[in-house]
Amino acid sequence: MIRLGVNIDHVATVRNARGGAHPDPVAMALLAERSGADGITAHLREDRRHIRDADMAALKERLTVPLNFEMAATDEMVAMACALRPHACCLVPERREEVTTEGGLDVLAFAQDLAPKVARLRDAGIRVSLFIDPAEAQVEAASRIGAQVVELHTGAWADAPDATELGRLRQAARAAADAGLELHAGHGLTYDNVGPVAVLAQLRELNIGHFLIGEAIAVGLASAIARMKAAIAEGAPA
Repeated sequence: MIRLGVNIDHVATVRNARGGAHPDPVAMALLAERSGADGITAHLREDRRHIRDADMAALKERLTVPLNFEMAATDEMVAMACALRPHACCLVPERREEVTTEGGLDVLAFAQDLAPKVARLRDAGIRVSLFIDPAEAQVEAASRIGAQVVELHTGAWADAPDATELGRLRQAARAAADAGLELHAGHGLTYDNVGPVAVLAQLRELNIGHFLIGEAIAVGLASAIARMKAAIAEGAPA
């Protein structure tokens, strides 16, 4: 079974737009858990534009499903993760100017800086994932610096779901399996485009956020999660 991780960042985006306490991302994470989410992802950005430090502490305290701490590969974030000790951390590229994560982490270019951070997180008992573009060279570099998981950036597939992009995902998935890495994927996935990704035999987890939170406005989070899990199951190999 492919696990579904639900990213609750944009519940916090709505909360912060008014400056109050509602909607509460922790309450929504707990609702997602009750509704079948296999894990919760939250991205604590350096500028704290949505998720805040207190949200991360409350999520760690109250969740019974795994917490995936999405973060930039900075000394500040590594120290926070080591203190919090979530189930997993996913290292992502981050720019203050971007609206959302624009691509994968360039592990090849920054391996020397990333390797000690990966080692520190692993020493703290945290499972380390790297969010990368679907390229064999990036997968191999992730393996060399000690990552246990790679999460393939599916944004290009979401923007142009064609055979070329699907082929890149397939090649990267095979490379991950050959390197002994667990395979995750996410970004821009919807009911309509998740199926061909879920077909990847090596895939173990999908992390989806913005689309599910948007659908929840219309149909409720429980219904959105149920429909997404059905779409994943329909696409996944037997």
